[in-house]
This record gives sequence, structure tokens and C-alpha cells, in this order.
Amino acid sequence: MRQYNPKLFKMSHFTNQVVLITGGCSGIGRAAAFLFAQAGAKVFLADLSEKAGDETVEAIEKIGAEAAFARIDVTDFEDVERMVEDCIQRFGGIDILVNSAGILGPRSRTERYTLDDFQQVMNVNVNGVFYGIKAVIPHFLAKKSGTIVNLASVAGVLGFANHIAYAASKHAVIGMTKTAALEYAKHHIRVNAVCPAFTNTPMLENAFVNDETDYYEALQNAIPMKRFANPDEIAEAILYAASPAASFMTGHALILDGGLTSL
Repeated sequence: MRQYNPKLFKMSHFTNQVVLITGGCSGIGRAAAFLFAQAGAKVFLADLSEKAGDETVEAIEKIGAEAAFARIDVTDFEDVERMVEDCIQRFGGIDILVNSAGILGPRSRTERYTLDDFQQVMNVNVNGVFYGIKAVIPHFLAKKSGTIVNLASVAGVLGFANHIAYAASKHAVIGMTKTAALEYAKHHIRVNAVCPAFTNTPMLENAFVNDETDYYEALQNAIPMKRFANPDEIAEAILYAASPAASFMTGHALILDGGLTSL
């Protein structure tokens, strides 16, 4: 885990800022939680795994930061509303929402992709992001400020063979990001998306259910840098998008792909 450098973007600390992160106990969301905490933020984690939640809160508290956890299903709007209310009650407000919860779905050609699998990916990746935005916006409007960072993907700007649901969902995330940014810019609410390529997370690891060395290497070789991203690299981009250094940036899809979209 990298140590956060407050001079990295010549930005102020996130001291006393409250950051709510869905999917905050695994992968990129967890990496972002630690970087925000190291930068002085109070972090509220929302995830499905209570075990991972308790472990992550304990680890963040060990570095001297404040953290809390709630078990939340992002596909349930009432759950998401409760998440926002719980965070406000625990820390007195919300300054930053990071919509990081997401799933990849199975790898399958379009004609074999089941309706249930497609709907599950859309429920988590699209509905979950929409619910987060919808639930937090009234609070941001009342305080006349707020920042949202949605975790999209390079699959939101490119096609992704054998992953039609994932590609569709991440295109939707970018569309929602741009729309919400337009609607709330005059209210001092910024909405941006971060779009990583393949990143070394449990989600990517779980995609290789068998010994698929050839496929793994093919994915790496498709990236001009010939490697996958590390979660901290993407988390640092999330911090940038949420920071005062990005104060004039809204409706933007920030791509981190090792050169993939430059091909």
C-alpha cells in the first residue's frame, strides 16, 4: 500500500472531510479508503461482507483515522438511502461519494449470455451507481457542495468482447456521470468518473476460474505497458478527482489504461 503524498497534486489534505465509499472493502474501493484515510478523511465503508467491513475498519483505525461500516446491498434503493442516512448520523454529513461497487459478470459470447446474468450486472453496476447518486444529491443540494466519483472502466469507452453486460453497464456509468454533472454544476456539485483498464483486484482474479495462463497473458499483452494496473494507482486518480486540484473538472471520464485506448 502506497503512502499518500499530500503534495502529489499540490492539494490540501482531506482533513475532516467525510468520504462514503460503496464497495469500500475490496479492490479499488478499499485502496481508495486507505488513501483517503491517510489524507485525513473520515471514511464510511459500504459493502456486502461484514467480515471484510470489520477488518477494513480495524485496519484504518490502526493508522489513526476514523472509519465506520454498514452492510449495504447497492441494488436495493432503501438500503442505499439507509447508507446515506447512517453516514450522516455517524459523521455529521457527507462531502464525497465514491461509487465503487461493481461486478464483472461471466465471460460469454453475446448469444450465450443469459438474461439473468445480464440483469445482475446491470443491477449492481448501473442501478447501484444511480441509487448512490440519487440518494446523496439531496444532501449535497442542501449543503450547496459535494463531489461524486463513479468507478467506470475503459470498457465504458471501448467494446469488451465476451462481456456485453459489463461494457454496457460501464458505458451507462459514464452517461450518468455526464448527465448528473450537467444538472448539478451550478449547485457546486462535481461528478466525474474514473475509467481503469484491467487492475489487479479480486474481481479480476476471480475472472480466471481455471488455469488460463494464455488468456491472462493475452490481456496483459493487449496493454502497451504490458502490465495490469495496481489498485493504488487507480485510487490516487479517485483522490485527484475528489480533490480541490480538480475543482474545474466535472462530467469527465478519466482514463487510466496503460495506453490501451491509444492503439
